[in-house]
Amino acid sequence: MTESGRFATRRQMLAGTGALGVGIAFSGALSELFAGTAAAQGLGHTGYGPLVPDPKGVLDLPEGFRYRILSREGDELRSGEGKVPSNHDGMSAFGGRGGRVHLVRNHENRVNGKVPVPTVEGLTYDPAGKGGCTALTLDSRNRVQSERVAIAGTAVNCAGGPTPWDTWLTCEETEDRAGTNGYTKDHGFIFEVDPADPHRTGAVPLTAMGRFAHEAIAVDPRRGVVYETEDAFEKPFGLFYRFLPNRPLGGTGSLRAGGRLQAMRVPGVPDLSSVQEVGAAFDHIEWVDVPDPQAAQTPIRFQDFGRGGITHAQKLEGCYWGGRSVYFVSSFARRSDGSAADHFGQVWRYDPERRRLTLVVVFGPDTDVQLPGESPDNICLAPSGGLMVCEDGNGAQHVFGVTRRGEVYAMARNRQNIGTAQEPEWGEFAGVTFSPDGDTMYVNCYTPGTTFAVTGPWRR
Repeated sequence: MTESGRFATRRQMLAGTGALGVGIAFSGALSELFAGTAAAQGLGHTGYGPLVPDPKGVLDLPEGFRYRILSREGDELRSGEGKVPSNHDGMSAFGGRGGRVHLVRNHENRVNGKVPVPTVEGLTYDPAGKGGCTALTLDSRNRVQSERVAIAGTAVNCAGGPTPWDTWLTCEETEDRAGTNGYTKDHGFIFEVDPADPHRTGAVPLTAMGRFAHEAIAVDPRRGVVYETEDAFEKPFGLFYRFLPNRPLGGTGSLRAGGRLQAMRVPGVPDLSSVQEVGAAFDHIEWVDVPDPQAAQTPIRFQDFGRGGITHAQKLEGCYWGGRSVYFVSSFARRSDGSAADHFGQVWRYDPERRRLTLVVVFGPDTDVQLPGESPDNICLAPSGGLMVCEDGNGAQHVFGVTRRGEVYAMARNRQNIGTAQEPEWGEFAGVTFSPDGDTMYVNCYTPGTTFAVTGPWRR
């Protein structure tokens, strides 16, 4: 272990959390996420004020912000292909002509998915799969111009991530094989989706990128390396991967040319949850070739990585590229599940130039105040500087903003009750992303599947 910047205790690092009931700690390394970006122009605020209860009981936002519902599960797709699928999850926004925005949205449907993604000729991988993606095209005022299927016949499409060439990599969070749960093909792959022209990419699994319970990806825009997270709840927990493409930054379809899949090894650290000190850094990170990326006989996380083993972490989820590094989230860790230590969320930063891994954010339970609910999930860079973090846990569900100075504020709260009056329950947020001009935040409510456009004084 080496020292990255100046170490501080968790109590010293807590900032701006009491009013929100959120415990969070930071290291100075987090500031590098925003360095040299347009978002850094607006840094310094401490949020946008308290949330104002929505009289419609849908979405609470700070004063001055407003929302538009773009799409709801069960409504008719404008393409006429069927109904809007359920379980809205990962999402990204891409610029189009004339100020248009293309949104591509995952649907994390399992075999029992309430509203499946409609099968469409040329866009369907496995007719038995109920997951996939839909694509919306919005005009400059966030009015929906089109909504259609972008890929179908996949399974448990959880998150993913954008590529530098404006396509979306959608990830299947499953390891089900053909013959399991009625599937006719193996699942657990990544697929490339063109949000502007889905038939251009079709439904082709990127098999060289591995078959496992994928969560999210982030692409190094200079080297073309793709980083991948694996969401595994039970031991052995998931791994953090990188994919070295044979045709890096080759554009749409280039990832089909294959490449090498590797897993991260932090020498002396078999479980990332054991690291509890914010600012802890590890140099000389190793990358080990995955013995069998297709997991033909053994799931990857069970495979033999030779002397020194491999590094695991519970619930590896969100993944995001910022500045010169990749950031990834471990949503929580529990000793009762077999983790080395407990936490309610970690954000890690890997700098490929220095081969350095740094723990930059820790949410409870050893902070003075704990995160309400369970864990952070999807993350993205906010136009005002800082992160937007989707909460995935129990109780009220929020989108939290996190400033570069470590201040935490509530940006949105879901008011749609999916429980009962006696035992209310609120669906998690997912897929937070911003329009290319930074004027609109798009975010999904997982259940009931709802996609929002949120506008307001983002650069205040």
